[in-house]
Amino acid sequence: MRKMLVHMRTIIKFFSILAISVIIIVAIIAFVYKPTYSVYYKGEFIGYTNDKSGLQNRINEYIKNGDTDLVAFVQIDELPEYKMCLLQKKAQTNDDEIFEKVKASGTAYYKYYAVTEESNEKAYVISKEEAEKIIEGLKDKKSYNKDKIAYIEKYSTDLAEFTDTDTAISKLYVAPPVVTYVNTSYDMNTGPKVELGLNLIRPISGIITSRFGYRGSGSHTGLDIAANTGTGVKAVAGGTVTYAGERGSYGNLVVISHGKGIQTYYAHCSAIYVSVGDKVSQGQIISAVGSTGNSTGPHLHLEIRVNGVAQNPQNYLY
Repeated sequence: MRKMLVHMRTIIKFFSILAISVIIIVAIIAFVYKPTYSVYYKGEFIGYTNDKSGLQNRINEYIKNGDTDLVAFVQIDELPEYKMCLLQKKAQTNDDEIFEKVKASGTAYYKYYAVTEESNEKAYVISKEEAEKIIEGLKDKKSYNKDKIAYIEKYSTDLAEFTDTDTAISKLYVAPPVVTYVNTSYDMNTGPKVELGLNLIRPISGIITSRFGYRGSGSHTGLDIAANTGTGVKAVAGGTVTYAGERGSYGNLVVISHGKGIQTYYAHCSAIYVSVGDKVSQGQIISAVGSTGNSTGPHLHLEIRVNGVAQNPQNYLY
């Protein structure tokens, strides 16, 4: 029994010494070291942090919002990995360096607005409000292209060159074209053919129902070609549209100026596909055959005028 008691006391003494040793070792470790996290990025050790959650929240916030008002978000393909470790208390953590390392690997996407004219990007501004001010400014100035101006939201890894509101309005403004007077006189050339210096094409195919010239009841300053309503009417030559709209007995009328005083008239149209100021090319569909104005059936009334004097279209066509 005595032997057993001695043995028990020895065991208790051993474990007491062991416990004291562990406490001393833990105290030494706690005095010299601190629990922290080693940080790895793309397999590379990049530093230590005491605040894993704070550092990761900082990175997440940067991914979500970037670091300037222009950045919409940042794409980062890989996030840091954290491993618990013990670090000497005198050793320094480097959260800022870790953050900058991760930040440098990201791709920032910028958000801004492009002001467009018929889907072509013409100017760039920072905010939606600026884009709307530009559109309103063009409407207030009655810019000829006001109905063609819009804006789109842009996301890009490159920043555009921004324009202030007044500069953009000035850049985009288009003055309304001066509408050329539509000559409806009965002045006709019944003499020799005038050389136009242009190669004309037929505006439509059809049957000639009324020719150019003087009549017992009046004068016919053009050529009537019958065709089905809606048949596309082609520009006989390239030029600039100087009239596009309703004009008395002509009905819906398109006038194209070809330079050197030469104009062509396309009357009685059921539809008009061009506007004043448009540049048109030879063969471009500018309108559709109709029977508007003073007309008894669907046909195209074609005139060729030089300095206001009507010429016989059949000297050049048909």
